[in-house]
Amino acid sequence: MILVSIAVSIGVVLGLVAAAAIWAGRRFVVVTVDGGSMLPAFTDGDRVLVRRARLGRIRTGDVVVMRHTPGPHTIYHVIKRAVAVPGDPVPRDRVPPLADVPEHTVPPGKLVLLGDSPISTDSRHYGYAEERHLLGVVVRRMVTSVPPR
Repeated sequence: MILVSIAVSIGVVLGLVAAAAIWAGRRFVVVTVDGGSMLPAFTDGDRVLVRRARLGRIRTGDVVVMRHTPGPHTIYHVIKRAVAVPGDPVPRDRVPPLADVPEHTVPPGKLVLLGDSPISTDSRHYGYAEERHLLGVVVRRMVTSVPPR
């Protein structure tokens, strides 16, 4: 009888662990930084933990990861800082493609993204980013890249 009780307890614990792993896998993703657009905050090779989030959870200053699909069979992620979210004033002075937009605030479903490095390709080149491409917000750096020898 005791062995059955122990077996049931182990089964329950394993089931809870499996459920937690599935939940975490749907809620979080690990992304590797590729490139220098977020220097000095993140460097090429850094691995970051990203919490999947909708646009309503993003705040100005958050570092976000967006999906980019340059071709029909190519998908990669870009990491940028949100400098304006829906309802914020349009940063016309910092983002030339938005200098002549008619709206005074960032519209729903859009956000303005900039890399921390001046070499970044970001909203200064393509204007608003769309909510449908948002993967989530960076929670923390997991592994810092090691410089080559």
